[in-house]
Amino acid sequence: MKHAVSNRSEQGGTLLNVIILICFLMFCIVLYLVRRPILSFLGEAWIVEDPLDRADALIVLGDDNFYADRATRAAELFREGKAPVVVASGRRLRPNAGIAELMEHDLIERGVPKDKIVRLTHDADSTEEEAEALKKLVKERKWKSVIVVTSNYHTRRARYIFHKVFPQGVQSRVASARDGDFDPQHWWEKRKPIKELTHEFAGMLEAIWDLHGNSETHETSQPVVGLRALIPQLLV
Repeated sequence: MKHAVSNRSEQGGTLLNVIILICFLMFCIVLYLVRRPILSFLGEAWIVEDPLDRADALIVLGDDNFYADRATRAAELFREGKAPVVVASGRRLRPNAGIAELMEHDLIERGVPKDKIVRLTHDADSTEEEAEALKKLVKERKWKSVIVVTSNYHTRRARYIFHKVFPQGVQSRVASARDGDFDPQHWWEKRKPIKELTHEFAGMLEAIWDLHGNSETHETSQPVVGLRALIPQLLV
């Protein structure tokens, strides 16, 4: 009698394991089938752009891509009258040359007059250091509002950093430039955009770690949703 009860118990346990395995396999199949819309949503959700009212200056962040997409977007905004000047920000490559000079050339080619371009050459190795260099320029020029132009995949981290680094009283908004190498709807299909987005995730965590207690923090013009709102709560 006990042996029969034991057999039924073992059979019940085996059946339960089979059911769990089948459910797990079905879940994996469903996840595989919907992977594209999920990954596409992740790419689209990472990109942000603020409402772009008229500002004192457009700031184009350095290290533009091969297609000069950031300069192209800045030139478009300049022609729309979003700001009277454009800042070409870039690293120093040689004593008398750097990325800022190359960006100035790209802006002029796209219709921005040379006398409306402010070159800022710096030695920054990160977005945070670049924001610190730009903060000095903004204070010197007494600008109260700027539009930061950067690549689409870089917008969320850039907005977080500039909101933290720039002083109170200076309103910073972010404009997204399309990137020829990063398609948010197909980013997982090529190695380069995967590396770019992975770098952004890691950079965002590093920025939060470095800047979450920054004294320059000021109230932003628009609430930031998604990862920027969630991650600080996990770290505080």
